[in-house]
Amino acid sequence: MALLPALLLLLLPLAALAVALATVLLGLPSYDIPPGVNQPAKLRLVLAVLLGTAALGRILEKTGLCSQITFGRYVRQGRKLGVDPKLFIQDRQFNKVPVRVYQPKATSDGRRRGIIFFHGGGWVFGSLDTYEKVCRYLSRESESVVVSVQYRLAPEHKYPAAYEDCLNATIHFMNNIEHYGVDSANVIVCGDSAGGNLAAAVSQTLAGRSDLPKLRAQILIYPGLQALDFNLPSYQQNRGVPLLFRERAAFFALQYLNGDALHMQEVLEGSHIPPDMRLKYRKWVSPDNIPEKFKVRGVKPLRPTDFIAEVYETVKRFCEPNLCPLLAEDAVVHQLPESFILTCEYDVLRDDGLLYKKRLEDNGVRVTWYHLEDGFHGVISLYDYCGFSFPAGKRGLDSVVNFLKSL
Repeated sequence: MALLPALLLLLLPLAALAVALATVLLGLPSYDIPPGVNQPAKLRLVLAVLLGTAALGRILEKTGLCSQITFGRYVRQGRKLGVDPKLFIQDRQFNKVPVRVYQPKATSDGRRRGIIFFHGGGWVFGSLDTYEKVCRYLSRESESVVVSVQYRLAPEHKYPAAYEDCLNATIHFMNNIEHYGVDSANVIVCGDSAGGNLAAAVSQTLAGRSDLPKLRAQILIYPGLQALDFNLPSYQQNRGVPLLFRERAAFFALQYLNGDALHMQEVLEGSHIPPDMRLKYRKWVSPDNIPEKFKVRGVKPLRPTDFIAEVYETVKRFCEPNLCPLLAEDAVVHQLPESFILTCEYDVLRDDGLLYKKRLEDNGVRVTWYHLEDGFHGVISLYDYCGFSFPAGKRGLDSVVNFLKSL
């Protein structure tokens, strides 16, 4: 990793070429900037940077200098910021898991709420530094102690490594809560995208624990919650919308599960799930459970695909709730704490959030739902990020803060 800055200087001409190529690719129909997005020109610029980074990463990988994923992590790394006048910030280890703790400096009349935050990035990207500004904002504005968790990343560390790290860090925090001035009855798990997946899985695991305080709430920001159906309406409508394309969603899920992206096409087509299992889970994972107003942008009926048993053998753990929380049994779901779910209209994962909202409500769980009509996947993570902020991201963050203050 230390060689990357020097390599970047040598490869600046290639970087310029890669961005130029990406800009040309933006004109192709496979990429889509919806007219409903606020500041579409800025999103087009973000997409050009993403495509340029991917192109340069492929060049580096082919030359043997570093892998495309390593380069992508370097570009997305972010940096640890300076002193915050309103926060105490410490890097620590919770049960051998690296975390960053944000504590408000202002005095409090009582114990504060505590937020365990799991970052997004498809289980492959993301770090404490990447989400530094988001976590600082949450801690300052909600006057909460925030613990950001650096879980192990795929493909080097496959499922269930990330889930286990998040669970272990959460349990450590709950067992040592008095050190941080946090009310044991007011602990919340929170995450965006892959982090939302991890928050949902941790929340389900802790729901049945009698040896720990009950979680006060779970906050799921455009979470990915299932890998059975990559052809739900939101996947069809937003397949080419940044920051998460349909193919990349399957790629990330496979990287997390198996450490590779083999059989991605079969998974996208739906050949990886046996017919009887698909029928079993249809009560929870089905376009029929999506409100009609979310189908007005068009949904194509798809012909059934042939089941491929060999593919299923490699991905059958997709049916485990710790990986796909939408598949948890009702006996677990009805024990879950009060929930906040944020969805974005222009996001392939929109329907995962909508389906989980229905499951929670059907099981008597109180849900606060916030939908960004002009939002796209990843918009929260761009908050105050190198001039790439969008109004929807700020509104989304503020909706989370408002929910926290209501607890």
